[in-house]
Amino acid sequence: MPKKKKNDNGRERGGFKASRHGKRASAAGPKSAQKKAAEEREADLGSSVASGGKPHTGRPTPSNRFLSGEKIAPKPITGSESVADLIDNAFLAYNAARLREACHLFTRKMLEPDVTVGMTLTGALTPAGLGMAALIPLIESGFVDWIVSTGANLYHDTHFGLGLAMHRGNPQESDVVLREEGIVRIYDVFFDYDVLLSTDAFFRAIIQSPEFQRPMSSAEFHHMCGKFVVEREKKLGLGRKSLLGAAYEYGVPIYTSSPGDSSIGMNVAALALDGNKCVIDPNADVNETASIVLEAKRGGGRSGVLICGGGSPKNFVLQTEPQIQEVLGIDEKGHDFFLQITDARPDTGGLSGATPAEAVSWGKIDPDRLPDAVVCYLDSTVALPLLTSYAHARHKPRKLKRLYDRRKAMMKRLLDEYRRSSDHAPDVAHTDSKLPMHR
Repeated sequence: MPKKKKNDNGRERGGFKASRHGKRASAAGPKSAQKKAAEEREADLGSSVASGGKPHTGRPTPSNRFLSGEKIAPKPITGSESVADLIDNAFLAYNAARLREACHLFTRKMLEPDVTVGMTLTGALTPAGLGMAALIPLIESGFVDWIVSTGANLYHDTHFGLGLAMHRGNPQESDVVLREEGIVRIYDVFFDYDVLLSTDAFFRAIIQSPEFQRPMSSAEFHHMCGKFVVEREKKLGLGRKSLLGAAYEYGVPIYTSSPGDSSIGMNVAALALDGNKCVIDPNADVNETASIVLEAKRGGGRSGVLICGGGSPKNFVLQTEPQIQEVLGIDEKGHDFFLQITDARPDTGGLSGATPAEAVSWGKIDPDRLPDAVVCYLDSTVALPLLTSYAHARHKPRKLKRLYDRRKAMMKRLLDEYRRSSDHAPDVAHTDSKLPMHR
């Protein structure tokens, strides 16, 4: 074979690139020489095997940073493996691999003792039973320290704490017939219309209690609701069924980014017509959630967010950093860990699909921590049970942070730092020059 010459860019003619490990084929090179070289390797391999020689694969894989990942060579699935072992062994590519990365990020980094974990809940998760199956176990193990949820998830969660039933159903049933039969459905979750009426009546009764007659944050409101739900669970002998009840008992504050956007808020509004003094204060929510994140970052601690879905709860948990930095003027760098489970696309411009890289430009995510960010494009009802099982299999329970009990102290720190930053505020011209960087 004639000796090949190198061209000006160092690649050998014939489509091979020289390296210390031998020649590497390139898809950009001439195909004839590459084809011939491959045939020669195969002939050499066939000859070696036929003569009883030591088998080989033709040639070793050259050193290349793009080939530094583990080889895809999973063990056969037999049915005897645990969920955690299945994820580690067989979830190797595509969104399965992103879920594997999510499980590793959560258990290996986000559950370190110094990390405060905030979680968001969007979509009808509690009607599907995920409050009992996943969310309560995460709270009990200290894996979730604070929550931002849609009001609907908390409303439907309460059904279970009141002993009211939700059923699996056929989504192909006629909705006209279901209405005539007094059945309400959330896709394939069916329940009696009276479940709504009974839950509404429960909330109206407790909201008229003396302790509710004042403005309060949604965390305070849900904490007191959880107390009443726990009392009802005990009277009915149900055990722990309600997320609100578990959060009350374990000191996990739950916020709602849109208090009026649920049946709970609708009942609060209805009672206001009768002179009830219960008011959920969104200002308190904005400042309390910011104080949680600031407290997490001070003293060498870190903040992580586990986002199930998107929507308003996602923005509310992430806006804590712009509130600290942009609005209050306190020096900070953004959340340290970002884990999102979503089925939304980023290219439509909606926040639900926005990537962690985009969040960096707003100051929501620390740019130095982007490697600690995973987006898993998967239905939360699939991913959340798997993540919960994996976390319990791979990590021991954490000490409870009981952030609800520390709300006053955290708010004092926020207020103190805000006042100090205000004392050293930049002049107007300097402030104007900075604003476009955050928009």
